[in-house]
Amino acid sequence: MDIKYKLWFEKDGKLVLGDGLYNLLILIKNYGSINQAALASNMSYRQAWGKIKKAEDRLGYKLLLRKKGGEYGGGAVLTKEGLELIKIYEEILKRMDNLLEEFKNIFKEV
Repeated sequence: MDIKYKLWFEKDGKLVLGDGLYNLLILIKNYGSINQAALASNMSYRQAWGKIKKAEDRLGYKLLLRKKGGEYGGGAVLTKEGLELIKIYEEILKRMDNLLEEFKNIFKEV
């Protein structure tokens, strides 16, 4: 038997951040592009942007700063708030993983 968990953040009962958006934000941070991150996530740009916009609307702040395309192309970077949000998510995941290991050790004793 295995012990599992899933983490997500809600605001006013509505989803703000879960694994899907977290992974998308990490890819945007790495690629500097919503489009490249969407491709790496096997989703359309529209779907990726929709997830980001919905989270931003619910949070009341921007997660990304976007630069529109042009001669040198566009891009996107995470805002200070966006970086802080993924940092908090990662810290909670780390702590939950450690706690889960403790639970697994207790479970082995039963």
